Amino acid sequence: MQALLTLYMVRHLLTADVAGHVAGLRTLRTAIETIAGPTTTISLAAQIFGLYVGLVNMTPLLGGWLGDRVLGQTRAVMLGAVLMTAGHLSMTSEHTFLLALALLASGSGLIRGNLAVQIGKLYGPDDTRRTRAFGVYMFVRNLGAFAAPLICGTLGEIYGWHYGFGIAAIAMGAALVIYVRGRKYLPSEISPRQRRHEHKKLTSAEWRTIAGLLLALVPYIFMFSAVYQAYDLLPVWVADHVNRDAFGVTIPVTWLFTFDGVATMVGIALTVRLWRWLENRKREPWSITKMAIGSALTCVAYLILAFGTAVSTTLVASFWVLAFFLLLDFSFIWGEPPLRSLVSRYAPAPQATTLMSLSIMAIAISNLTVGWLGRFYETLQPSRFWLLHAALAGGGVLTALALNPIISRLLGKHNEKVREPGLPQNAA
Repeated sequence: MQALLTLYMVRHLLTADVAGHVAGLRTLRTAIETIAGPTTTISLAAQIFGLYVGLVNMTPLLGGWLGDRVLGQTRAVMLGAVLMTAGHLSMTSEHTFLLALALLASGSGLIRGNLAVQIGKLYGPDDTRRTRAFGVYMFVRNLGAFAAPLICGTLGEIYGWHYGFGIAAIAMGAALVIYVRGRKYLPSEISPRQRRHEHKKLTSAEWRTIAGLLLALVPYIFMFSAVYQAYDLLPVWVADHVNRDAFGVTIPVTWLFTFDGVATMVGIALTVRLWRWLENRKREPWSITKMAIGSALTCVAYLILAFGTAVSTTLVASFWVLAFFLLLDFSFIWGEPPLRSLVSRYAPAPQATTLMSLSIMAIAISNLTVGWLGRFYETLQPSRFWLLHAALAGGGVLTALALNPIISRLLGKHNEKVREPGLPQNAA
């Protein structure tokens, strides 16, 4: 969806000939313009993207509650996969576009928090492999990020958008089959009825832990408010302002996200080995320090993009975009897996899925910010627009460093004593 959505809206869905056929779009546009003022096609697409991805990352809170209290994590994941399959099928018709987004957001909300908790439960409370195991999980997800632009993106751009969304529905159905067949390898779960029966009031120490975990979301939100602009307006900018000619062929925009997926996987593979090397020397940084490093890498990535845009007199050389993605992709593993590991390690057991879902919901705030910032793309012009996002990532560095000692105290740990859970020895 991230490889296709904004480009699909700008190039097809929001054009004059098609927009009138989209159920509910006029009402949505009126609501957006009431809050944010008049919109162009590009700014409307950016804000719909932000709302959609924000909703994708807000629904895990409800999905986590359902997994904890009603359905159980396994049934929640399975229902989510069914809803997402239906959502991708609905994307094959312009008329049901908004319904499709609602189905996709609902399905994703059921999957993400519940699946992350199941992964965390593969390891005991003091197992030193957890953070890097989430890195392996992220690596495998990026195999999808590598394949999707090549398959869905190419079909969508060249042969028709509906083909791209249709193949995504088939892939989601296959994912459900794989999950069901592989469920026996995941840890057993407490039934929702038993969980409700065992529910007890939180202690003051547990409340302090929750406060520390919520504070850890602040630098994460700053960092990913910059990161996710790469999947909103950047594809539109690349289509209009970047030289994509190679060997007499114009490279499809979505192929850049194939490089994005490959670079992320390389970054994960190298970083988990670096963390293991540091852990063996008892020098591995803990989660908040890792998030500061990730924010710094994101900041430098956007500075590179702003510089490349500013020095180009005609089309921007693709080199600058590739350099941007290389640094941005290396930043991912320094941001997401450390936060997931922190929540999985310290969250009180009865609230584990809910707090994991809250950590995912932080991305919703980031994506709502991404969509809101999209309205400044045309007025600021690209170079200053990318500088704005470099400043946001810089805010992530500053807040991580400032909050580091506070979070450490709330979690009952000191930085020098925290050993980050890491990767299974056979997983890298």
